[in-house]
Amino acid sequence: MYADIDRTSTWFKYKDSLCSDCMASCCTMPVEVRLTDLIRIGVVDEFETGEPPKNIAKRLTKQGVIEHFNFKRELFTLARRANGDCHYLDKHTRRCTIYERRPDTCRNHPRIGPRPGYCAYRKKTTS
Repeated sequence: MYADIDRTSTWFKYKDSLCSDCMASCCTMPVEVRLTDLIRIGVVDEFETGEPPKNIAKRLTKQGVIEHFNFKRELFTLARRANGDCHYLDKHTRRCTIYERRPDTCRNHPRIGPRPGYCAYRKKTTS
C-alpha cells in the first residue's frame, strides 16, 4: 500500500493514523520556509533579522542548510540529503528530529500542499 509522491492522484485521504506506520514520504518533498521558521529551527539568530535575507541565504547555503533562496518571495528551500530525505528526518526511525520546532510548511501538511487533505502515504517496511 503506497502512493507515488510525484502522482498526487495516488495519494491517500489523510487521517491521523496513517503517520504511525508511514515512511514519512512527505519528508522527501521540498520544504519552503520563511525566516521565522529558520529562527524557530535554530539555524538563524533573532539578531540576524536586520541583515538582508540574501546574506542569510548565502551563509545557510554554504552551511548546507538550504538549497535555494527565492529572492522575490523571500522563501528559503531546506536542503535535503542525496536520497531526498529532509536533513531533519531520522534515517532509522523515520521521525522528525525537530518536530516541536518544525517549519510552518510541515505543521500545515497535509491541510495545504500539492493535494490538500491527502498524503503520499508509504507503509514502513519491516526489516
